[in-house]
Amino acid sequence: MKKSKLWSLGLLLLLALSVVLAACSSDEGTTEEPTETNEETTDGTTSEETEEAVPQTLVFGRGGDSVSLDPAIVTDGESFKVTENVYETLLNFGEQDTTINPGLAKEWEVSEDGLTYTFHLQEGVKFHDGTDFNAEAVVKNVERWKGGAEEQFYYFHSMFKAEGEDIIASVEAVDELTVVFTLSRPQAPFLKNIAMSPFAIASPTAFEAAGESFGDNPVGTGPFKFVEWKRNESITVEKNPEYWQEGLPKLDTIIFRAIPDNSARLNDLMSGAIDLADGINPSDATIVESNSELQLIERPSMNIGYLGLTNTRPPFDNKLVRQAVNYAIDKQAIVDAFFQGRAEVAVNPMPSTISGYNDEIAGYEYDPEKAKELLAEAGYDGSEIELWAMPVPRPYMPDGQKVAEAIQKNLSDVGIPSKIVSFEWATYLEKAKNGEADAFLLGWTGDNGDADNFIYTLLDKDTIGSNNYAYYSNDEVHELLIAAQSEIDEEKRIELYKQAQEIIHDDAPWVPLAHSTPLLAGKKGVTGYLPHPTGSESLINVSME
Repeated sequence: MKKSKLWSLGLLLLLALSVVLAACSSDEGTTEEPTETNEETTDGTTSEETEEAVPQTLVFGRGGDSVSLDPAIVTDGESFKVTENVYETLLNFGEQDTTINPGLAKEWEVSEDGLTYTFHLQEGVKFHDGTDFNAEAVVKNVERWKGGAEEQFYYFHSMFKAEGEDIIASVEAVDELTVVFTLSRPQAPFLKNIAMSPFAIASPTAFEAAGESFGDNPVGTGPFKFVEWKRNESITVEKNPEYWQEGLPKLDTIIFRAIPDNSARLNDLMSGAIDLADGINPSDATIVESNSELQLIERPSMNIGYLGLTNTRPPFDNKLVRQAVNYAIDKQAIVDAFFQGRAEVAVNPMPSTISGYNDEIAGYEYDPEKAKELLAEAGYDGSEIELWAMPVPRPYMPDGQKVAEAIQKNLSDVGIPSKIVSFEWATYLEKAKNGEADAFLLGWTGDNGDADNFIYTLLDKDTIGSNNYAYYSNDEVHELLIAAQSEIDEEKRIELYKQAQEIIHDDAPWVPLAHSTPLLAGKKGVTGYLPHPTGSESLINVSME
């Protein structure tokens, strides 16, 4: 009996102790944050640790350094690769096409006569220096472009001036968020023109203070802010914490590295020194595709690679000689050998994807015998010409030297001796622009997807000394192109451009060679990158996984 009472008492004490311990355990649980169970990855880290370990920094390897970070004064693609991310335009192109979308302007109206464009601006947008983006800022930017020298603000004067006339007659800030452009005559591609990279809106406070040095310390409204520029090495930009589009950008930092050699750039990608590389040689595509850590990326094609013939220099001041050269060159062999099938033979001075392309023109076939006949008819005396080979790879011409060697052989076969020469890239462009070449390799990537940006920009007499390196001049072509600029009816525009292409085809100022599909490569972890046909794009949606 005594033994039973003691056992009962002990049992009661144990029960009481267990209650106290349970209570203590419960109290401690309320003071700690609940932990989530993280799955373990193959390398032994948790998924949460892996996610935290991926820095949102992208190193972009590209073919060269920028010229300036003032988009209004540059024409080179390497500058626009950076400025696309620091600045913004009133209108945007589609993610991978040239359809028109809202940008810094959220809405717009066009008058029936095509002379008045009213833009309604986004609210609450600020420049990186803290000043407000508003209608007055737009006016000051346009006034800057209009008032600058033509050689400095080349794009503005070439896109918004024709036959010596300013197409933008005036720009007015109606109120803080409404700006009105009044044109002196209708311009069919006006909206596409204003969406182009050179017409990004910069901080008036910054460019007024900086003057000519503004391009060294750019200030826009874009998703990334300028940090540092190490000349011929790298440009660094960082996330704009006050960017007006919520949740964007996704990257914290972008480093644009200049790596001129295509093979060296690919090696840096494979070694992990960079995350994204443009200018991949077509012959290296299989290397990328066979590497499970990399992805091959194709840029939508909107370009032309060509052999220019300076129309004011003998023997190419004779149309028959120019036609003979077109028959002499085996374009299909060049595409097969140097573009590895990632291009199509060109017929006209713009790609077939552009509205107004004349697909009824058959093009010059490879016919050496026909070339010899035309040379004899022209009275060509067999004088040696200079054949200029590009010193750098470009999307439309991956290896200028080898293409020049193939053309040299084709010309020799029909009795045209040639000497291949080259220069440093800037010198090459300058001398060709001045009409010093006999025949030269060059090309063009479209800015806005409009026929005007190819035919007028490259082959009109107004643009001789700028982008018309061939010094081609035809009054009838000029009249057609000016009429097409002002024609609002798209069907009529198309017909005008088709007529212009027929005349150009017969005059043969160039040998159109190829429309290429440019290649890039990136690490598998680079997501959200969508290459644009214009050659430069915002990296606003890119992230690293």
